[in-house]
Amino acid sequence: MHIVEQAVDDVIIPRFVKVRQVFPAPVLTDIPGTLRNELAKHEIKERIKPGQKVAICVGSRGIANIATITRETVSYVKELGATPIIIPTMGSHGTATAEGQRAILAEFGITEEAMGAEIVSCMDVVEVGRIADGTPVFVDKHLPGMDAVIIVNRIKPHTSFSGPIESGIIKMSVIGLGKHKGAETCHQLSFKNFANRLLEMSRIVFKTVPIVFGVALIENPYDETAEIHCVPAEKVEEIEPVLLEKAKSYMPRILFNPLDVLIVDEIGKNISGSGADPNVTGKFTSEHKKADFTPPRRIVIRDLTPETEGSAVGMGQADFVTQRLYDKFDLAKTYINCITSTLTINGLLPMVMRNDYYAIKAAMKTCNLLNLNDARIVRIKNTLKIEEIYISENLLPEAKVNPNIEILTGPFELKFDEEGYIVD
Repeated sequence: MHIVEQAVDDVIIPRFVKVRQVFPAPVLTDIPGTLRNELAKHEIKERIKPGQKVAICVGSRGIANIATITRETVSYVKELGATPIIIPTMGSHGTATAEGQRAILAEFGITEEAMGAEIVSCMDVVEVGRIADGTPVFVDKHLPGMDAVIIVNRIKPHTSFSGPIESGIIKMSVIGLGKHKGAETCHQLSFKNFANRLLEMSRIVFKTVPIVFGVALIENPYDETAEIHCVPAEKVEEIEPVLLEKAKSYMPRILFNPLDVLIVDEIGKNISGSGADPNVTGKFTSEHKKADFTPPRRIVIRDLTPETEGSAVGMGQADFVTQRLYDKFDLAKTYINCITSTLTINGLLPMVMRNDYYAIKAAMKTCNLLNLNDARIVRIKNTLKIEEIYISENLLPEAKVNPNIEILTGPFELKFDEEGYIVD
């Protein structure tokens, strides 16, 4: 690597300033109480009967307060005299195995002991119908035999397609409930007209599976629960687009644009289905979705989260990654997700640099500026945590006149350890 590093040795990394981005951020302070109020609504409460077997379908994303919300839903079902059963519903995640999906729930604090309910994890599916073009629709084999099914999921913009519905109850009913087979089948025809295909497939699921309502969650820009809505099954298609627009209004973004270099400390499956949310980075990996702002010229990704367990889905957004990330890269976990989603770019390996020091220098060197002192650089922890960020010193005048920016420190040099990685 020495000859490669010589090529960027003349680059001088600038000083940085820590700032806080301020976003409108409604937040629920009483999660159990708010959920209880929603569950107590007449149109919701009357749907669960004593003696019923009730499936509570929970996915795999890093949803705020998901263990609390699941536990409260379990308690509610029990109080009505029914038996709750938790079903992992997360497509191909967890290496597309029953054990892997159960393990993901455990990472979120969702275990049989903590929830007080049985968890039934199974990858076997049954076909419940076909849409007009012949595409089959699959669901977990246990679901049609349940007396009632509740879907718990967050409503948010998707990372690979746009439409009246994106990530939420409807998508989960098709891809989550469909396990690996359902996810694979749905993605096989690309993301073109994906929202319409999801709607058509979900209508079959809602007709053949006894879904009674969805628990729709909306988060604020700081990854906190902002709203909880219990939506009757027959109103999901009407209400979810409204909730999606609200979720979009809460989406955080980097308030400095354009950027020459974006440094992302970590990516992972617990951060986004794309490892790093392209709605934040601007680097979409699907041709069917574009950023409404100028994407950075170069992206550096420094590491994987521990929770992602080697799944490096999303590293294809980067131009440079570190040797540390590469050493943690689990080919099988990454490729299964990319093959299932058909977004192969998510698994492409960027240029690998020995450490943070040379990755940042290489990104600056290649960002097509005559004067590298002019490089506009931002560093974020991950795409869920962009309240406190670091900006290159040349962005300080811009920060001072932005009422939504609070300056937290003076300019400082980045410190690197003996291996060349940033020391915070």
